[in-house]
Amino acid sequence: MNTTLILAIITITLALIFYTIGVFSERRSGELNWKHVGLFALGLIFDTTGTTIMSGLVTAGNAANPLHQITGMLAILLMAFHLIWAIIVLLRKNEKAKATFHKFSLVVWLFWLIPYVIGMLIGMGI
Repeated sequence: MNTTLILAIITITLALIFYTIGVFSERRSGELNWKHVGLFALGLIFDTTGTTIMSGLVTAGNAANPLHQITGMLAILLMAFHLIWAIIVLLRKNEKAKATFHKFSLVVWLFWLIPYVIGMLIGMGI
């Protein structure tokens, strides 16, 4: 396994770790706060970095899986929207929105898992 692929796997796994901690700590606390936003941002940064590294590994002879590409791009866009919306909710200081934001976070996290699992299955040759 080449070192670039290992780096991509590590960064995408860090995205999973940070995003998961952010989503479930927000859910457990019952209210969105800036710590959660920071964890969402780290998840997005690591996912984007890992995806960028991984896309550099795709060559003409090694075509990418279209489902993985589409769901991966949608997941990054959804994560970015999620992060921006979380910032807006906190800046507006809407208590109801802060208390229910975790529902949206869970949906985004579940969608993000789709390309993560597809990529894992592709990597295992399944």
